[in-house]
Amino acid sequence: MAAGTGALKVSVISPEATLFEGQAPSVTAPAFDGEVGILPSHAPMVTTLGKGVLRIGDGATFTVEGGFLQVVDDVVRVVTEHAAKA
Repeated sequence: MAAGTGALKVSVISPEATLFEGQAPSVTAPAFDGEVGILPSHAPMVTTLGKGVLRIGDGATFTVEGGFLQVVDDVVRVVTEHAAKA
């Protein structure tokens, strides 16, 4: 997906399964040092996840614990040690 299209391509992966794969207008995640919000055209970044609630747009919500989040060219990858639907 090209940058600037107005949507993010999001995937949430845990050791057990791929929990979410799709498009969303935003992602809010519990980083190790506080909450981080991701919108389209966000600068590339990688951060370590803490423990808390991962929100994908206005829909899917997961509790996550540990792992990391990567943002590159409107693609958000969340790889977590433990996740469950909230």
